[in-house]
Amino acid sequence: MSVDFIRPGAPMCLVLLTYTADLEAVDAHLPAHVAWLEEAMRAGVMVLAGRRQPRTGGVLLFHGEPEAVEAVAATDPFVVEGVATFEVIAFSTSFATAAMREAFAR
Repeated sequence: MSVDFIRPGAPMCLVLLTYTADLEAVDAHLPAHVAWLEEAMRAGVMVLAGRRQPRTGGVLLFHGEPEAVEAVAATDPFVVEGVATFEVIAFSTSFATAAMREAFAR
């Protein structure tokens, strides 16, 4: 199998959301959370987002240094409303598929 790889070296952060309330409370804030996700993606600071399986929180991938990502993550309505906490895991990219080039070019 041939895959084109790039070595972007960009600062990235994985953000792990963990629910601290029951799913009924989490779901009450879901529309605001989804709007926040969409805005972060439009702004180009977030690359992807998804639910953890089982549904205990979320996984978010951001561009940027940990301090900047932490500031954005702290504005997530889930966090603001106290139904989730977050952990920022910073890393520097070493390898990525060429298909991710646009995501790392920002």
